[in-house]
Amino acid sequence: QVQLVESGGGLVQPGGSLRLSCAASGSIFSLYIVGWYRQTPGKQREWVAYSNSGGSTNYVDSVKGRFTISRDNAKNTVYLQMNSLKPEDTAVYYCRLWGRSPEYWGQGTQVTVAS
Repeated sequence: QVQLVESGGGLVQPGGSLRLSCAASGSIFSLYIVGWYRQTPGKQREWVAYSNSGGSTNYVDSVKGRFTISRDNAKNTVYLQMNSLKPEDTAVYYCRLWGRSPEYWGQGTQVTVAS
């Protein structure tokens, strides 16, 4: 059973930066697509960014140029560097491992962008 532990969320002013981390237990991390989603109350969970097992990345248009996803397979960890944060980035951010069975979700970490 793989567990995902997220950290790095918090309160930041508009224009600021945060770095989220998601650490996975187990040794199968490198075989998965890893990514980040976010959700605000009353809305569906939204895909933000992912990195496949080959290291290719992709981003939702609203974060391109501001967010960077990276993975360290030796540490079983995926990161999301978030720069130039905007109030509309406020959400609970979740990491996810998928592409193989079973899939895994983290517990979520709150990011609040406000002055």
